[in-house]
Amino acid sequence: MTSSVHVEDALRVAFFPDSYHEVDGVANTSRQFEAFARRRGLPFLVVHGFDSDRLCSSAEGRHALPRKEFSSFALDKKHDFDAFFLRHLTQVEHWLHDFNPDIIHVTGPSDVGLLGTLAAHRLKIPLAASWHTNLHQYAQQRSVGALSWLPRRVTQPLGHSIRAISLAVTLRFYHIAQILYAPNQELIQLIEKGIRKPCFLMERGVDTVQFDPARRDRTDSQFTIGFVGRLTVETNVSLLVDLEKALISAGLTDFRFLIVGQGAEEPYLRSNLQNAEFTGVLTGESLGRAYANMDVFVFPSMTDTYGNVVLEALSAGVPAVVSDQGGPRYIVRQGESGFITTGLEDITHRVLTLARNPGQLAIMRMAARQHALSTSWDKVFEYMYAGYERGLRTGIPAGKKVRARRRRTALTNPA
Repeated sequence: MTSSVHVEDALRVAFFPDSYHEVDGVANTSRQFEAFARRRGLPFLVVHGFDSDRLCSSAEGRHALPRKEFSSFALDKKHDFDAFFLRHLTQVEHWLHDFNPDIIHVTGPSDVGLLGTLAAHRLKIPLAASWHTNLHQYAQQRSVGALSWLPRRVTQPLGHSIRAISLAVTLRFYHIAQILYAPNQELIQLIEKGIRKPCFLMERGVDTVQFDPARRDRTDSQFTIGFVGRLTVETNVSLLVDLEKALISAGLTDFRFLIVGQGAEEPYLRSNLQNAEFTGVLTGESLGRAYANMDVFVFPSMTDTYGNVVLEALSAGVPAVVSDQGGPRYIVRQGESGFITTGLEDITHRVLTLARNPGQLAIMRMAARQHALSTSWDKVFEYMYAGYERGLRTGIPAGKKVRARRRRTALTNPA
C-alpha cells in the first residue's frame, strides 16, 4: 500500500500501550508507532506506565504514569500490573481534554489498557484495541506449571478450563472496542467468531539497518543456534535442552547456543545446556550483532501472536525454525526463509539439515534477508490509520454519541 497522510486532516490518536520502555514486541511496536507519527507530523498522544513515583512527560505528546509504588502482580520481570492504576484517571482525562483525540487505542487489558478504556467510555471517545498477547494460553500454562505437583488427570482438564475462562474474559474486554486489530489470520478469525465484529490485520515491520547480515563479526566456524526473547514457560524455551540432546545423539557436536533474553527459565537452561552463551538483554548494535552471528534461529514458542524476533532474525539473514502453532508460522516461508515444524523431532531434523548443508544454508540466508526487506513499518501503520477511518465510518453503533470528527485522510482503506 502506498499512501500519504495530510497532516491537517489526520485523525488525532491517543495511544495507551501495555508496555513502552520494556524489551518485548509490544514495546517495540509502540515505539515504532510513535516514531511513525512523529515522522509524518501527525497529532499523536502516548500514555504509558513506568517504574517511578512521579508523573513524567518524556517528550512532546508522550506522558508516563508511575506504576511501581502499588504494583501487585508481574507477568514477568519488568511487566508489572498495578492494581490501583486507575488512581491516574483524573490526570489522564486532563491530558485527553487538552489533546482532544478522535480515537483512543489500547493494546490489551493491562493496567494502562484498562485506564484508557475507562477514559474512552467516560469521555465518549471511540475506542480501538489491538490484540498482542494470548493471555488465555499464558494463564493455562502458568496455572498448570504451578500445579505440577498434582496428577496430570487433574491438571490437564483444569488447565483447559482456565484457558476457556481466560479467553472468554479477554474477548469480553475486546468487545468494548469499536475497532479491532490482530497480528495474524488465526486470531482475526477467533476474534470475529467470539465478538462478531470485523477485525483488521496488524502485522509488524523490522529495522533492516539494525538487523543486517553485515554486522556479523564471528571468525570461528562453530554452528550457532540462536534464540532471542523472554526465557519463560510461554516461549517453550526449555525445548532447547531437549534439542541439544537430540542433536548430540544424531552425531552433531561442533555447535553452541546463543541465548539473548532473561526470565524465570534461565536457571534451568544454564543448568542443563552443555554449550550455551547467555548474553542477558541486548539492544541496539549489540542485539544486531548477536542476530548476525547466528546460523539458525530456533523459536519454539506456540503462544506468540506474531514473533517480532523471528522477523528480526530473518532481517539479519538468519533462517528461522518455528512451531506450526502460533503467529510466527505466518512469517516464515517454508523451505525458503526457514521451516515450520511440528515438534522436537522435526525441529532437530531441520537444524541438522542446515548444519550439514552449508550451501542450502547460504541460499536460505539470502532468502530470509530478502523477505525482511519487503516489510515496512510505514505500511503497517498506514493500514492502521486506514482501519481507524473505516471503523469510524462503519463500526460505531447508530445513535451512539461520538466525539470523533471523522476526518478524511488520504490513506487507502483496508480491503
